[in-house]
Amino acid sequence: MKDADEILYRLALSFVPKVGSVLTRQLIGYCGSAKAVFTTPRGKLLRIPGIGKFIADNIQQADLLVKAERELALVEKHDVQLLWFTDEAYPSRLKHLPDSPPLLYYQGTASLNHARIVGIVGTRQATDYGRSVTEQIVRDLVPHECLVVSGLAYGIDITAHRAAVQHQLPTIGVMANGLDLVYPAAHKATAQQMRTHGGLLTENPFGTKPDAPQFPARNRIIAGLCDALVVVEAAAKGGALITADMAHQYDREVLAVPGNLGNPYSEGCNRLIRQLKAAIYTNIEDLEKLLNWDLDAPARATTTQLHLDESLFSAEELSVLQVLRQQGAQQIDELGFATQLAAGRLASLLLNLEFQGMIKALPGKKYCLTHKK
Repeated sequence: MKDADEILYRLALSFVPKVGSVLTRQLIGYCGSAKAVFTTPRGKLLRIPGIGKFIADNIQQADLLVKAERELALVEKHDVQLLWFTDEAYPSRLKHLPDSPPLLYYQGTASLNHARIVGIVGTRQATDYGRSVTEQIVRDLVPHECLVVSGLAYGIDITAHRAAVQHQLPTIGVMANGLDLVYPAAHKATAQQMRTHGGLLTENPFGTKPDAPQFPARNRIIAGLCDALVVVEAAAKGGALITADMAHQYDREVLAVPGNLGNPYSEGCNRLIRQLKAAIYTNIEDLEKLLNWDLDAPARATTTQLHLDESLFSAEELSVLQVLRQQGAQQIDELGFATQLAAGRLASLLLNLEFQGMIKALPGKKYCLTHKK
């Protein structure tokens, strides 16, 4: 069980003004824990790179623990899980991203480290064509036992969530507000179904309203959580294209559904394809080939039963193989985070293990075991 004081101090740290993802990790790296950040003398805080007088003064605000205590009471009242970036249950796909939230609020039952995660996004002004295509995509994901991620918004988002619920696929709604509010309110019933077969996820404390600046921040979580992002319909500008750009920056696979020329809600998708920022999505085979999915390998199996003769491998090679056995396919950055190996050394080890037939390279800079016995 986590130390109750540490949880309280993590919440307090999340309330420090102007301390975001990077500085939070910097503080934890130097101080060792959230509680230690608040007990470290001001002079020592000032010696931490990036921590000036303004930030040091903010950390020493007297009311931060009071705010944290109020927030913790709400967390317990609403049966919310707090996921700190070092927790095992924290999404591993987000851990290595420089701007990922240090703290997440989660209501739900699905694992955020599901073996296969697909994001589906698009315009709020979805056409009948867009809704039909979204429903077909979700139906085709059923044999792959995917987790579907979207933003709970009108249009393509809610269509994806509802189709996932209908077909009993777990689905996560990433929110731009606190968990005490479902926005838009018209989606309350679907959100309630998702709490028991999927979940709701946010980085925002209780009481946060869905103001405009919150949505791009929400979109980065959607982009980072998934293995592949499918854009169904998108205008020339909008949140779906922002999410696609972020997914591209995070080395996620991006696919776009082509649309009719002249349709304003196809302009964004057609442009992504034309600019080579997205692969074309015409059917599920496009996604299967891009991610190298094998229907013979059940997605729900999060570990691979691999028996290793440890005498044949170095300690570093074994650390890589163990991560792939426990976590499934991983990007090279994720492997680096998990093994704490330098990038150059890790690349050399991966190449050697690939030559030995122990692992194979996948699209999207990922690696997985070859399932040898």
